[in-house]
Amino acid sequence: MRFFNLPPQIVRLILLIFAILVSYLVARTLLTPDTFRDYGFFRGAALSEHISQHKPVFAGKAACGERHPDVLKTLAKGSHKNLSCEACHGVVSQEHLKDPANKMLKPTPQICVRCHEASPSRPAWFKQIIVKDHYSDTCFECHLPHQPNEAP
Repeated sequence: MRFFNLPPQIVRLILLIFAILVSYLVARTLLTPDTFRDYGFFRGAALSEHISQHKPVFAGKAACGERHPDVLKTLAKGSHKNLSCEACHGVVSQEHLKDPANKMLKPTPQICVRCHEASPSRPAWFKQIIVKDHYSDTCFECHLPHQPNEAP
């Protein structure tokens, strides 16, 4: 009985497909990292490796408060009290902490709009505006950034 009476070309094709399939499965087993698919379709160890190789760039509100305690007190009274400084001023790098001459990002209306542009995905209590219907293109004419409910 000659493999169900198949022509030799078909038998060779089946053997070739079987060999390719077996070599793929062996290669996949040997080359796939152990932590692959731990947390989805990537290596689970990649995050811990990245963290161990890179220092954090965010300094945090406490680091800003060491140099700017008056601003932090003002901020604590306003509606932005739960925001980190980096939300509006960008990443506070270690270079800025060591040398204040390295200036931080100055807030612009585009930064305000990032959070306050009207969006149905935000809660109803969150203050939102429709930019084209709002009074001014410059937020800081009417609002203080650290206390937005106060007039300048």
